[in-house]
Amino acid sequence: MSMTIIVTRNVSNRMRGFLASSMIELDAGVYTSPRMSAGVRERIWTVIKSWWKYENEASLVMVWADSTSTCGQTVKTLGIPTIELVELDGIVISRRPIE
Repeated sequence: MSMTIIVTRNVSNRMRGFLASSMIELDAGVYTSPRMSAGVRERIWTVIKSWWKYENEASLVMVWADSTSTCGQTVKTLGIPTIELVELDGIVISRRPIE
């Protein structure tokens, strides 16, 4: 189990309510859970992805510690901008696709 953080921008009240029911909302659009299992995290992500088609101009980032990842954390994103964490010469950087 690891700390999971979700940061949202311009999501619907439905999405905010769902996230607030399963995590602590520290500030508007910032949700955390100190000990979320991988199974619960995947179920939450499945719900978020299935509802995403109803969101307009929104974005969402989910981050958690992952010792199997090169940079020690995994990042999932929806919306704009999408990012990917990559290791470049021993340094972890965020990469966005060229539009």
